[in-house]
Amino acid sequence: MKVLVTGGAGYLGSVLVPALLEAGYHVTVVDNFLFRQSSLNSVCIHPDFRVFRGDARRRSFMKPLVKEADIIIPLAALVGAPLCERDEIGTISTNRDAVTMLSRDLMGKDQWLLIPITNSGYGIGDRNKACDETSPLNPISLYGRMKVEAEAAALERDNTISFRFATVFGMSPRMRMDLLVNDFVYRAFHDRAVVLFESHFQRNYLHVRDVARTFLHALDRFTEMRGEPYNVGLSDANLSKLELCRVIQRHLPHFVFPEAPIGEDPDKRDYIISNDKIEATGFTPAYSLDDGIQELIKGYAMLRNTVFSNV
Repeated sequence: MKVLVTGGAGYLGSVLVPALLEAGYHVTVVDNFLFRQSSLNSVCIHPDFRVFRGDARRRSFMKPLVKEADIIIPLAALVGAPLCERDEIGTISTNRDAVTMLSRDLMGKDQWLLIPITNSGYGIGDRNKACDETSPLNPISLYGRMKVEAEAAALERDNTISFRFATVFGMSPRMRMDLLVNDFVYRAFHDRAVVLFESHFQRNYLHVRDVARTFLHALDRFTEMRGEPYNVGLSDANLSKLELCRVIQRHLPHFVFPEAPIGEDPDKRDYIISNDKIEATGFTPAYSLDDGIQELIKGYAMLRNTVFSNV
């Protein structure tokens, strides 16, 4: 089967694309290479891989590529609250409008759409109850709002699966150090300290390789899973920022994390997540939070460059 991946050279895509090729799929990637990344160098030798430099928002560019694909995975997005607030027009046109164009206009009814959303769409949840897929969506950032609206448009189609991914962590060929776990481990390794704002805020986490495994899992079970959204994260990692720091400290004992008496975190999301629905399909994450921290420590022995972020 032929898979079209937009944004395929990004943090998620540069892990997913090799996994798709290894699983026997023919993969076409569209990316604008905004961050000058060369994250897919190692798969260029593969005969079932194609790559195009282009804009996933351009109808004339995307139409012939969509027509020849069996499966579309739209990863192209501006990710992270700071980047989205700086480029509101780009965020709206990429994160929502490009997906709407695919799902409503360009795709045929028999083509499969697997879309990554974010569980940040839950905004601020009930501390006494985990958010499941029936919980109200109340996104509080532009990034979250556009992702929620993109999901709504995508799920108008029967042949769609939406993944509400937890905060992703781990090493990737297109590295991002501005994601929460990646950032805190970087600070623990290089700076030995981080100042916590609103340390009680909670969220869920997921390794980037388990993101790729989620897509492969759903492709194998598409008929039974289609038409639904799924939370995807580590069920044993609904943690506050303070609790996350304590886990990191087990690996890097010199790490200190004083709590600021004043100041606010610009990312206000605060919730715990239920992943029961995806787990009921047989999916279990393979990589723990501790696995990812150990991996990041090895990676940060090599990397010390803030170019690896979306900030």
